[in-house]
Amino acid sequence: MKIALIGYGKMGRMIEQIALERGHEIVCKIDADNQEEFDSPAFATADVAIEFTTPTAAYGNYLKAFAHNVKVVSGSTGWQHEHKADVERLCTECGQTLFWASNFSIGVAIFSAVNRYLAKIMNQYPQYDVEMEETHHIHKLDAPSGTAITLAEDILENIDRKTKWAKGKQIAADGSVTEAAPMANDVLPIASLRRGEVPGIHSICYESEADGIIITHDAHSRKGFALGAVLAAEYTKEHSGLLSTNDLFKF
Repeated sequence: MKIALIGYGKMGRMIEQIALERGHEIVCKIDADNQEEFDSPAFATADVAIEFTTPTAAYGNYLKAFAHNVKVVSGSTGWQHEHKADVERLCTECGQTLFWASNFSIGVAIFSAVNRYLAKIMNQYPQYDVEMEETHHIHKLDAPSGTAITLAEDILENIDRKTKWAKGKQIAADGSVTEAAPMANDVLPIASLRRGEVPGIHSICYESEADGIIITHDAHSRKGFALGAVLAAEYTKEHSGLLSTNDLFKF
């Protein structure tokens, strides 16, 4: 399979390594300093472009890839609020393909399935309140993380007494602390911490007067994310439309 890389930082380099190990060809590498490569003959030959950039760049990158009818696999977060509806329209009505996930890790896919199952159970036990916490490296720009938001949305779908999520306590990369605003009982708080080079930790905590239940996914490196992105690209080559990890991983 011919792969174009959009974003050639730490994640892009790890994806490149895994893709080559799996027998794929990297035909194009695009970063902030060579955007003209979107219009190169090499980019147009790609079966799939794998995109890991920033919240402000992602949507524009999708449009540039779609202009050449190149399918996209993306793990960029933070763009959905402004552009989700348009991207969905392009994939459902205009023949484009985007496989988007807030997290491509196989472990996170399993963790997400456990989260949904546990939330269905806890819907029957209103004595338990629920909150979330995510921790990432100091370079991460968005908070809460896209993975935390996805996990929270799955909880909201399964627990009737929670209707929305909101930012909880925030600890920034410089150590400054922003306390959470008072929240109604139907709000699910998500605390965000930024420290060191943490790849990603997500915890979901259910508390009652009697006891607590905590489930956690702790990424040890970016390798799991990179492998999942390549698996998603292999899947996307043979499929079309708006795709997600629910299509790739069947639990």
